Parts: sequence; structure tokens; C-alpha cells
Amino acid sequence: MLFPKADARFTGTVWGYPTQYVRVQVSVPHPSLPSIEANLPELTDDELVARVRNGEHACFETLMRRHNRRVFRATRAILKRDDEAEDVMQDAYVRAYEHLGSFRGEAAFSTWVTRIAVHEALARVRREQRFTANLTTDEESRAMSPDLSRTPEQLANDQQLRGVLEKAIDMLPDDFRTVFVMRAVEQMTGVETAECLGIPEDTVKTRLHRARLRLQEIIERSLNANTEHVYDFHLSRCDRVVSCVFTRLGLRSA
Repeated sequence: MLFPKADARFTGTVWGYPTQYVRVQVSVPHPSLPSIEANLPELTDDELVARVRNGEHACFETLMRRHNRRVFRATRAILKRDDEAEDVMQDAYVRAYEHLGSFRGEAAFSTWVTRIAVHEALARVRREQRFTANLTTDEESRAMSPDLSRTPEQLANDQQLRGVLEKAIDMLPDDFRTVFVMRAVEQMTGVETAECLGIPEDTVKTRLHRARLRLQEIIERSLNANTEHVYDFHLSRCDRVVSCVFTRLGLRSA
């Protein structure tokens, strides 16, 4: 499509008669130059980080959406509540954005931001423990008792099965649950998990093994087939977290 633009008016003669005419400047959009936004999903994390540092804030939204599920699962494993996990995600992303200048690329961006989220979640747990009374022995034993009231017909339903699996994972001790979600659910490597939690890789292996043994008592046959659906991160939650973070940062989402 051509876009004419009046540039200037001139006076002259045509066939000996005085007349005026307007010079028109025509610009044609170049078909081989795609928009920057269209290329964002193809960029690496390091390239996106560099663009954010240069003022291209839309690139931070791409980073968030790329790693939202991992960050959510890691925080959800620690806090055991969806709403609190979302709150911590927002805090972690705001902190990551504000300290993006200190990111040196020594670890992957996904590992770096997950580590921030894990620290935020653990800090929240410690704060809550200061004001919450410990469970009594009876309450602890009831919380650790598996719910065996579900029928085989109920367990056959995928949605209910995911609920059983999530509940079983929530029953694990905190250290086992966090490692299991990072390794078995989110498929992070042992090295990444160790870096995020600040523990030796051998400790990660030990906790993962013990977590599996505990879970086999409750859902032995369905464990491996359904872990990919645990703590699923839907688009609506993704949009909500991105919107809240950009609002807190005073940025405009793409």
C-alpha cells in the first residue's frame, strides 16, 4: 500500500501557462522487516535480558511467560497454596527486574529467577512460622494420613487423579516436596535444583529418592503418568501474574 505525503508546494509553468503543483513523497513499507515483537519468542534468554537492560520492557514479559510454570511449581511446592504461590511469584519477578543489572549469566536466567522465587517462598514460610502455633501431635498425624476414601471409579478420572497426586505431594515433608517438584515434576536437573536450593547435589538425590518412596505408598501406579499435570499453570494465571508484575513496576504490557 502506498502512503502519499504532501511535502512542499511549488510554482512553475506548463506549456507556457503559470501553475502550481505539490510534490508528493511516497513511502512503501519494507516487506522483509518483521516487527521486533514478532521475533521475541525466537530470542534466547540472554538476548532478552540484554534488551530489557536497554529499555525494551516488553522483553521482560516474554521472559516471564517463558518461565512462569517453573517458577509457579517451585513456589507452590513450598507454600502449598496457589494464591500464596502467585504472590511470591510477583515478588520474585519484581525483585528480579529491579536487580537485573546484577545478573551475570553465570547460571541460566531460569535458574536465577527460580532461586529468587524459592528464597522468597522460604522467607514467607519462616515469617508465618513466627506467628503460627505448631500443630498438635494429633493434628500432625491426621495431616500425614492418606485419604483412602476415593473409589477406583473416582481415581480413573484424570482431574480427580491430579487432585489426589497434588494432595499426596503436599503431604511430603517440606524438603522432600520441594526437591520432588523441581526434579520430577518440572524436570529440572540435579545441578539446577541444587543451585536453586543452595544444597549439595548428593542431597538432592537423597531427598528425591526418599520422596518417591513416600509417594509410592499412596499412588504407586499413577505417579509417573500424571506428574506432568501437577500444579498446572494455565494461561489465565499467566496473564494475571504478568499484569500484576507490570503494574507494580509501572510498565506497560505488550
